[in-house]
Amino acid sequence: MENFTFHNPTHIIFGKGAEDKVGTEVKRYTSKVLLHYGTGSIIKSGVYQKIIDSLSESGISYIELPGAMPNPRLSLVREGVDICKKENIGFILAVGGGSAIDSAKAIAVGACYNGDVWDFFDQKAQPDKALGVGVVLTIPAAGSEMSNSMVITNENGWHKRGSTTEIIRPVFAIMNPELTYTLSDYQTVCGIADILAHVLERYFTNSTNVDFTDRLCEATMRAVIHNAPLVLKDPSDYNARAEIMWAGTIAHNDFLSTGRIGDWASHQIEHELSGIYDVPHGAGLAVVFPAWMKYVYQHDVRRFAQFAARVFGVDYSFVSPEITALEGIDRLKQFFSILGLPVSLKELEIPDDRLEEMAQKCKKVNKQEGTIGNFVKLNQQDILNILKSAL
Repeated sequence: MENFTFHNPTHIIFGKGAEDKVGTEVKRYTSKVLLHYGTGSIIKSGVYQKIIDSLSESGISYIELPGAMPNPRLSLVREGVDICKKENIGFILAVGGGSAIDSAKAIAVGACYNGDVWDFFDQKAQPDKALGVGVVLTIPAAGSEMSNSMVITNENGWHKRGSTTEIIRPVFAIMNPELTYTLSDYQTVCGIADILAHVLERYFTNSTNVDFTDRLCEATMRAVIHNAPLVLKDPSDYNARAEIMWAGTIAHNDFLSTGRIGDWASHQIEHELSGIYDVPHGAGLAVVFPAWMKYVYQHDVRRFAQFAARVFGVDYSFVSPEITALEGIDRLKQFFSILGLPVSLKELEIPDDRLEEMAQKCKKVNKQEGTIGNFVKLNQQDILNILKSAL
């Protein structure tokens, strides 16, 4: 087990009617906020009005910044930074999923910085100060409501890049599973793929003697896999929605990372897909992750066999653990397919004419080594091979 320090200051308010407390929570920090949300779904669902009413009842003024979209854009972040500086806003309330939250986090650090906020994503600077961020979660997927990371897409070159710092963990997150009832099936399953990918990135590690967190990871994945068909059968199944929502938070708040070093190559490869082609992040991960697994499994066949046996209940072959390992990868791919997710680049309608470009851009994420991943170090050719295998 690796040495670790774990601290997560995000205050969670979970359950039915939790969004009614947003005004009270915001009031602890400010009386004026930037209200940041997506493209209008929260207005149709009625969540917007509830938020406005709660803020007004608490005497909180607000300036709105709508427009957050999947693979959140740098241009909107810059607009939010300008508003915060001009209006002297000291707190941001994000209502939505990972896109609105990540965008809000980027605005929060950009508003406290004299340079261009993209510097934090281009590895030119590290933020040392941020505005406070609060969250009302409506899409369980990214886990950004309790994480120390954010991902933004720069339209100039379509570079999708992440930045990590402890100062951007939201101060509170309001989570009511009822707010997810109106999600489409596709939004729901893309979120499920994202959640599983966050756990898998941590699960495949070279760290040894991590049985406790292995089993936590496995339990999280099993819970998500069990509840996924339940929410598709009945989108208003509160208990199944609650299980998935809380699992999504735990999957990415770093509790499952304690004592171990995760991989993260699959996420970086997928960022090139969604950066260029604007596909949903979870859908891209459903394609990339099984391809990555098939490419690297021989590095630690035992761990892949363990995944297959403990998560999908595959009979362990003591004669050939490799058989078990490969069956586990196939089961994951089948699970994604059954949910209605794409499992190939063809199904994502992504052609093969820019694979080398994506591999080259992905390699440059780690400017020092020119490789990605920790479980297995991948060079540009490895990345290209994985993309080709996903066709």
